[in-house]
Amino acid sequence: MPLALLALAVGAFGIGTTEFVMMGLLPNVADDLHTSIPTAGHLVSAYALGVVIGAPLLAAVTARMTRRKVLIGLMALFVLGNALSGLAPGYDWLLAARFLSGLPHGAFFGVGAVVATSLVAPERRARSVSLMFMGLTVANIAGVPVATLMGQHLGWRATFLGVSVIGVAAIASLFLLIPHDHTHAQAGGLKGELVALRSLPVWLALGTTVAGFGALFSAYSYVTPMLTDAAGYADASVTLLLALFGVGATIGNLVGGRLADHSLRGTLFGGLTSLVVVLALFPLLMGAEWSAALAVTLLGTAAFITGSPLQLMVMEKASAAPSLASSANQAAFNLANAGGAWIGGLALAAGFGVTSPALAGAGLAVLGLAVATAAYAVDRRRVTPPTGRERLVAQHVPEHAESVRG
Repeated sequence: MPLALLALAVGAFGIGTTEFVMMGLLPNVADDLHTSIPTAGHLVSAYALGVVIGAPLLAAVTARMTRRKVLIGLMALFVLGNALSGLAPGYDWLLAARFLSGLPHGAFFGVGAVVATSLVAPERRARSVSLMFMGLTVANIAGVPVATLMGQHLGWRATFLGVSVIGVAAIASLFLLIPHDHTHAQAGGLKGELVALRSLPVWLALGTTVAGFGALFSAYSYVTPMLTDAAGYADASVTLLLALFGVGATIGNLVGGRLADHSLRGTLFGGLTSLVVVLALFPLLMGAEWSAALAVTLLGTAAFITGSPLQLMVMEKASAAPSLASSANQAAFNLANAGGAWIGGLALAAGFGVTSPALAGAGLAVLGLAVATAAYAVDRRRVTPPTGRERLVAQHVPEHAESVRG
């Protein structure tokens, strides 16, 4: 694998750290800015909103730039957003800075995935994407805990300034390691990128992402009360258990990338099926401490097995102009985050028990399987050769050939 993938992983590490660290810093931020924790929670939503808006928007407006310049520019915007977060004089400024920090997130992963696959042989494309995503999963193991401790001991502002330093290191890595070749601009520009989004298979792939990762966040958003109320863990143990989720996610990401190079569709279906099983067993596994720890690890593994296949599937369906579609898939991941948490919350509010969000997630994973199956059916329909009768009709009445086939 080329060393240039390390530069993409460094950027992904910084992005993953700043995305998830706010959850651990909410009490500190709320106390310092004299606001409530629910109000401070809007800072998480502001970042996610920035991702959803910025992913397709920035990918579209930079369509005629070389992808190397796009990546460096996106990381520069990331550094600016985090630096402004650390220097924000009040809540409103911090809210705007968090939105700004989220803008480059999706476009970086989207364009980065296109660059990563261009650097390797076709049989290693999924693996290259998984190595870039490894920066994101490792951030959950090391970056977020360290950044949270930094914020608790040095102040939350130090955390965001420290993340800015990671961004500067990523810029240097991108400048030195990403080659000038293999990073050409999309020939069709913005028009070509937009045309790619008119494809039904692209939208089915995006729908699979929303349902599949919505299943993950339906359970993960409420994993802390599951661990404390159902499994009996002390509050102080939750941070270590969440690191186990990061370990599982890293394993699943690497395994999924390797398997997807052999069978993209098989890995996707296998990952979604394993996610259904793990989530369905969550209420049982939360009955004891050892099995609860296993459940958290397996949740990360099962969910992230599908990460690289989903990203690669969207890129393949929009092969003529993959940057915008690839970035839109990152917006889909964040929609899954918000939607999954909302659906899991509905299960809790309905009084179905503390582990009910996991069962709601299992239902979403089944929906993801259904959408993936529909996408597979559409693909088969497009490649199935016509029957003898269809060929005969096409020869004599070409304009009716497609209707006969339907």
